[in-house]
Amino acid sequence: MPLREFACDVCRHRFEELVSEGERIVCPACGGARLKRLFSAFAVATTGGRGETASEGGCGSCGDPRGPGACGID
Repeated sequence: MPLREFACDVCRHRFEELVSEGERIVCPACGGARLKRLFSAFAVATTGGRGETASEGGCGSCGDPRGPGACGID
């Protein structure tokens, strides 16, 4: 089951929910069913060619090997 992120159109509460296919989700704060699915950030663990992880020596936010600020996140 994927973890999805939602925002309620009624009370603006943001929350995450494990969702099965076809499952009806309601806001845990107000019980509203008018929800907007949000884009969620995710983490990826990779190993560089020399045995280093992406975060070593690269950007602290995304692991870009060009260094801090290269990707525009910093």
